[in-house]
Amino acid sequence: MRRASRGGDETAPPRQNGVPGGKGDGRAAERGDAAAAGADDDEAGCSPADMQDEDNDPARRREIRSKYRDLINSVQQNREDMLSPTNNKLTDVLEEANKLFAEVRQAREAALDAQLLVLATDLGKEKATQLHAEGSAFDPSAFAEHLLSFMGLNRLEDEDEEEEGGGASGGYLPQDAWQRVATRAQRCFRTAPSFHYMMGSFLAELPPPRQRVERQRKVPGREAKRIMPTQLRRMEESHQEATEKEVERILGYLQGYFNDDPTSPISYYEFVIDPTSFSRSVENIFHTSFLVRDGVARMYLDHDKLPCIAPVEEGEVEAGGTSSRQQCVISISPKSWKEIIEVFSISEPLIHPPSTQHTE
Repeated sequence: MRRASRGGDETAPPRQNGVPGGKGDGRAAERGDAAAAGADDDEAGCSPADMQDEDNDPARRREIRSKYRDLINSVQQNREDMLSPTNNKLTDVLEEANKLFAEVRQAREAALDAQLLVLATDLGKEKATQLHAEGSAFDPSAFAEHLLSFMGLNRLEDEDEEEEGGGASGGYLPQDAWQRVATRAQRCFRTAPSFHYMMGSFLAELPPPRQRVERQRKVPGREAKRIMPTQLRRMEESHQEATEKEVERILGYLQGYFNDDPTSPISYYEFVIDPTSFSRSVENIFHTSFLVRDGVARMYLDHDKLPCIAPVEEGEVEAGGTSSRQQCVISISPKSWKEIIEVFSISEPLIHPPSTQHTE
């Protein structure tokens, strides 16, 4: 072996009492015995230095890489043969690769091992797919053989007996062969018998339709529904009556002030503004708008372009019924209400509240 010879060469013969060797048969024999002992020790266990030298041996590394390349080329060239189900060459390649992997020490060798493993994996996957496809394929010849065996065909009979019997007609197939096949196939086609009338069809009469009985509603519910609209109607009527009375009362004030001095115009702001109550002023504006809507009062601008209001006489009401009317929306705020009171110097309201009586 290489390691034993190397160990024997490197082992130096011992010296005795400072006498150099090389003279005498006894000393040569002692030197040979020492060399043999060193070789035996090296074979029993290599030192770490020797193992490191072998790992770094370029020749050994090249040899391992060359074997890996040979395996890769073998897989690529014999790919079609390895795909055959009866070919076990892929297993041999993997076993050889496992032996080489035990001596892999460098990255280049590991890369070649990985490349070989990828090729073997792809080949094994394709081979497994092919085996699965072949297993699920239908083979007519194999099916015919199984069918004949199931029917009782004996392939082991002598050819002479087959010729004498005249083939299938002479007893080559049992008489109940097809009956046996029919009995086996009947299990796969079990169906329920169809329904039919023994005395023919019959006329089925439809059941008579039932009369739908309407449920009567509860009496308390009806009374409650009758009472609620009555209450709302009464509230609306009472509110409408109060509005009409207030409008008529304001019309009485307007006619009274106009009759006192027909030539003096009545300022609209002085008529509707109540200096003591902002809400009363808003109500007066609201109710006065009904007078203008019904045509019993009219508004116009004086020479200062300020709005004035005056009642309409009976003859003017009929004449003004066909005339066009213009409407506008008046908005007032507490701030503008105070400004109007200050500008027009309004000290007391012209329209007194309903609870107070104005005496002149």
